[in-house]
Formats: sequence, C-alpha cells, structure tokens
Amino acid sequence: MLSYKSLGFVNTRKMFAKAMIGHYAVPAYNFNNMEQLQAIINACLETQSPVILQISKGAREYADETMLRYMGQGSVEMMKRMAREKGLKEIPIALHLDHGADFEICKSCIDNGFSSVMIDGSALSYEENVAVTKKVVEYSHEYDVTVEGELGVLSGVEDDVSSGTSHYTKPEDVEDFVKKTNVDSLAISIGTSHGVYKFKPGTNPKIRLDILAEIEKKIPGFPIVLHGSSSIPQEYVAMVNQYGGDLAAAIGIPEEQLREAAKSAVCKINIDSDGRLIMTGVIRKILMEDKKVVDPRKYLGPAREALKEMYARKNRDVLGSAGRV
Repeated sequence: MLSYKSLGFVNTRKMFAKAMIGHYAVPAYNFNNMEQLQAIINACLETQSPVILQISKGAREYADETMLRYMGQGSVEMMKRMAREKGLKEIPIALHLDHGADFEICKSCIDNGFSSVMIDGSALSYEENVAVTKKVVEYSHEYDVTVEGELGVLSGVEDDVSSGTSHYTKPEDVEDFVKKTNVDSLAISIGTSHGVYKFKPGTNPKIRLDILAEIEKKIPGFPIVLHGSSSIPQEYVAMVNQYGGDLAAAIGIPEEQLREAAKSAVCKINIDSDGRLIMTGVIRKILMEDKKVVDPRKYLGPAREALKEMYARKNRDVLGSAGRV
C-alpha cells in the first residue's frame, strides 16, 4: 500500500471546499505523456492555481501505471523546485483516476498512490451504481482518498468512455445517491459531451444551467463536477485541417457558459480534448512546414508551450482558479 501523501499529493476535499467559497472551479487536466504533464504543472504554478492531474484507463494502459505514478511524483518535485526558484507559493496537486470502470481499478489506483478516484457507474442501473459507488467509497475513505461518483450519461467518445446519447441527471435522484453512497463529489450530465465532436455545425450548444440550479437546491453546498468541458478552439481546428487533418465538424462548449457554471456549485471542470487538439495542430504544422525535422524536441517543445498557454488562459479566464492557492 503506497500512500499518496508520501508522494506529495493531496486529496480534493480542501480544494473543493475553497472552490465552493470562492466561486471558481479547480481544473482537472488529463495527461498521457511528459510534455502534457510539464505544460499543466508550469501553467498552474505560474497562475498559482490548484490542479487535479487526471489519468484515464487508456492513459494507464498507454504509459504504464507505474510510470505514470512516478511521473506524477516527479511533477510534484519539479513544482516545488520551480516555486523556490521563482519565489512562488507551492500549489496543491491531486492525482485522480478518471472514469474508473469498477471497484478493482479504483482499488489498484488507491493502493498505488492516487489521492482521488472516480467510480463511473453511470451506465449501470441506479441500484447497481449506488452499490458499486458505496463499495469504492468505503475502501477509499479508509485511506483518506476522495471519491467522485456519476449520475447521468454524457454523449460522445473519449478513450474507453462512449455513449451515443446523453441522459440528463435527474435532480430528484441526487440527494438519495449522495446519502446512500457517502461520495465526496458528483459528476452530472447537463449537456456537456466527451470528445472533439461534441455538437453538429450550426448548432448553438447550451449546457442546462437550469438543471444545475435544481441539483444545487437538492444538495446545497455539495461539490459538483462537469466532464466533457473542452471548448474546441476553432483556430486549432482550422490548423489541424490546414495541415492534413479532417475535423470539420468539431465544435465544443462555449467558455462563457463554463465560467457561469464555475460560479455555482461546480468546483471541478474536466478538460482533455482541448489539449489533444492543440498538441496535434502544432505538431502537424511543424512537420508539414519542415519535412526534414527528425528531433522530437523540435515539435513536442512548441506543442508543450502552446498547451501551457492554453491551460494558463483557462485558469485565468474560464475556471477562475488563478491566484487561488
């Protein structure tokens, strides 16, 4: 059993309590490789924002569970060194399992140094979702690890999470679910969507802030999470397409709606596809413009810088988390 505390991570309990009081959302950024992780840490340290490092099932398989854990630990040590050198406050960092499919995956992550896990039972019946979430919570809380549950189903595809249709969270279910499971936070479905292809061209994407308001009334002061909250910046869609890609139908969540949600009980917002899009656009551009480049640092380095700029802007302008350590 490896405690996350020995690796320098924190759980999300204090993060969310501060976010609720301050009316902002903690960024939850997914990473799969070193450059993504460096960009996240650099951006959040410079903007003085807390951060949740998210690892999906696909990321664990791609990079190896052990490698990712030590990358996470290394990021904490890197942050501490940079904070000393730049005269900045250290930032709180949580290591979180994104979309844990079952108890066994959640247990494995807890045993290997994760400070927070998500158990996603949203595809199960309500009773089964309650049962598996409660089981994960009981094990997690023995080690002071926080747990995120989910009610409702988001549409879209991202890693191993996919659904053809969305099912909005029913406000009448949330109080019972939280009471029966003792979960620490709750991911809800109010119109966000997984992946790059969230909405059809010509549509006017809107998240259901009215459902969010009803849920807040049922569980006042309880931490709410939004998944699938990438905005899919169109300048990077254009960049990908200009340099050989085909993302004509890629449209995301308007950032002003996310900022409005972050002022409410939404204290964690997940962003993954924006990072994938920006990294892909920059790399495509460099490789197309310089067909002789063979040094990965020549294209991964600029992609990392573009990612850093995007994360920093999200913290400042969308999530409101900058300056909140």
